[in-house]
This record gives sequence, C-alpha cells and structure tokens, in this order.
Amino acid sequence: MSLEVLWLALLGLLLGGYFVLGGYDLGVQMLHPFLRSPGAKGPGRNAGLDAMAPFFLGNEVWLVAFTGVLFGAFPHLEGTLLSGLYPLIVAVLLGLVTGNAAVQLRGRARTARGRARWDALIFAGGALPAVCWGLVVGLLLRGVPRRADGSFHIGLGEVFSPFVLACGVTTALLLAAHGAAFVALRSAPEAAAAARRSGEGLARWAGAFAGLALLLTLFGAGASMTNPVPSAVIACLYAAAIGAARWALVRGHRVRAFAATSAAALLPVPLIGAGHYPYLLISSAGKGLTISHATTDAATLKLLTAFGVVLIPVILAYQVWSWRTFRGRTGVRHPSYF
Repeated sequence: MSLEVLWLALLGLLLGGYFVLGGYDLGVQMLHPFLRSPGAKGPGRNAGLDAMAPFFLGNEVWLVAFTGVLFGAFPHLEGTLLSGLYPLIVAVLLGLVTGNAAVQLRGRARTARGRARWDALIFAGGALPAVCWGLVVGLLLRGVPRRADGSFHIGLGEVFSPFVLACGVTTALLLAAHGAAFVALRSAPEAAAAARRSGEGLARWAGAFAGLALLLTLFGAGASMTNPVPSAVIACLYAAAIGAARWALVRGHRVRAFAATSAAALLPVPLIGAGHYPYLLISSAGKGLTISHATTDAATLKLLTAFGVVLIPVILAYQVWSWRTFRGRTGVRHPSYF
C-alpha cells in the first residue's frame, strides 16, 4: 500500500469516526427539546444531555484530527475543497460553536423563558451542522462544476438540487436517530423507552429520504460515481444498516440499534472514497482532482507518518478509556452534568 492510499484511508477513518461519535452529539442536541428526564426537578434536567455529557466535546477531537490531516497530507484538496464549500463549512462551524455554548450555558438560565431560548439554540446547534454535512456529502457524490483554472465552484443551484437536499435531510434524520439510539443505550429505562420510540420514527423517515436519493440517482439526477460496483455494494449496506436500526429500535435491542446507526453514519465516507477512487473530487463536467494531484510530496508524507503512528493510537485509547470509565446508564451510575 502506498503512503498516498494509507493517508487517504486515515483521512476517511478520522472523518468516519467523527460522523459516528460526533454524530450522536448532534443527534442528541436535535432531540433535546423532546426528551425530558422523567421525574426531573428544578430546571428540567434533560436525558439526552446527561447521556452525552461525559463525552461532550471530546468526540470533536476526530474532527480536529481530520482537519489536521487534510491540511498536512492533502494541501491541494484542502485549498480546493474549503474554498468551494466555504459557505457550508462556515455554517457547520457556526452550528458547532452555538450548540457547544448553549449546552454549557443552559443550566445558568434562571427562568423558563431563558431555558427555552437556550433549548432552541441547542437544537439549532445540532440541526444546522447535521443538515450541512449531508449537503456536503450530496455535493461530493453528485459532483460540482469546475472552473477553467481547476477550482471547484458551488452555487445555490448545486446546493438546492433535489438530490443534494435529499442527502441533507437524510443525514439530519439519520443522525437524530443515531442520537436517539445513543440515549436509549445510556439512559434510565423510562427515558430510554421514549428515545427508542423517537428513533424508530426517525429511522423510518431517514430510509424514505435515502430511497428518494436512490431514485434520483437511478433516473440520472443524483450521484455520479466513478466506480459503480463498489458504490452499489456500499449503498446496499447503507440501506441495510438503516433497516437494521429501525428493526432493533422497534424490538428494544439497544446495543444492536446503536451499532446499526453507527454503521449507517459511517458508510457515506467509504461510499465517497471507494466510489470515486482515484478521484477525491469529481466534476459534473467529467474532470476531477485525483489523489496524486491532491497529496503533498513523499518526504512530507513520511514525516507525517511518524506522528500518525503515535497520534491515532492515542485517540483510540482515549475513546476506549472514556467509554469504559463512563459505561452504564445515566441516572443509575452517573450523576447529572448539565
């Protein structure tokens, strides 16, 4: 395996890890106004926030590491991708900052009206990044216009195309279902049951919009894949994961439901990578940015590999430690944090 492919796989691993771990944070924030802890007193402690509290912000280390790898190993992709997707990336960052601040400041509100304002910001801080990440996935799958100088430009017509919008709605619904599966896994029985019921409906609607995106692709108005066979296989796995998540939520299999929503949150990353390889960005005009053109020089990749050998095991070890330390249901083993 060449260093280029190795670092591309690492880039995908980090982004996929963020979609899985940071994804349930976004999902919990979207569910926040609707999942109250049974019997809560005072400011109305929320079951979802309690469930994600020990991991809050820590999951975003995957996004930070992904950004570092993108800047260091793929500088030409970074320059092209961020400039083309600038409005969506700014919206993602705005949502993350707003949501993080609102989660931590909500407990300081002294009135019901004040808490309601923070609740709305928490919801928006989850929904805005979730939708925008879905739009980014849709744009990368569909392809974007490329200018004569080789840069990619994305206008409102591309963002608001039916396929890209379907991807945005699908991702938001899926991450909300992922958050519900996480709350069902972590919360006390009554709150877990409410989250499970919400997750079942969200998974059903996520499957419906994913089906719409597939129909648009079959009729030539959707994804434009360089490698149709692996794309079809991963798309089938994606559909199966959403179906398995709904089945597990209906039957109360908490661990299986969370595993299925995690798989569904992860699969868009290999769908883009394997479906477009050797291209990292494809153009609706038929030209794209290949991995060899996007990657930095071999000497820099070798230097970065020395850091990656240390960094990735540390990130994985931290995640294992945190999940092991805070295992068990909230309200049973762990106190309220927010």
